[in-house]
Amino acid sequence: MNTAGIVSRSVAAVIDLIVVGAIVGIIYLGVALTRLMLQPSAFSFPELNAIFSTTVLFGVAVLYLTGCWVTSGCTAGAVVMGVRVVDTRSARLSLPVAVLRAVACVVFPVGVVLVAVDKQRRSVQDVVLRTRVVYVRPDA
Repeated sequence: MNTAGIVSRSVAAVIDLIVVGAIVGIIYLGVALTRLMLQPSAFSFPELNAIFSTTVLFGVAVLYLTGCWVTSGCTAGAVVMGVRVVDTRSARLSLPVAVLRAVACVVFPVGVVLVAVDKQRRSVQDVVLRTRVVYVRPDA
């Protein structure tokens, strides 16, 4: 299996960021609709709080990445780009490794820049957690 490069990973990451943003937006609308149902006469949209919003965004991103990597190894962006995250034996990630990788990717997204200079196309997260991002398309 060929290891994915910086362009494939970056495009996949942007797609995943859009997906996470959409999920957070849906959560916000759900909270707003719940408030509307419970107090229609005193309804106002929930105020955006930077700390709460950041925490929700972090939590959703980590849960999304972890869930995708544990179940199939592919996020929505990975499916579009034809890549999958695997361990050193080309198997799906275990739950602890997936959680740690998700947290590392959300906290330190620039770790992917190492892919551009590393001969084995590994990000900082790949080096530390012994994972790989490989192409799954037959023509790659």
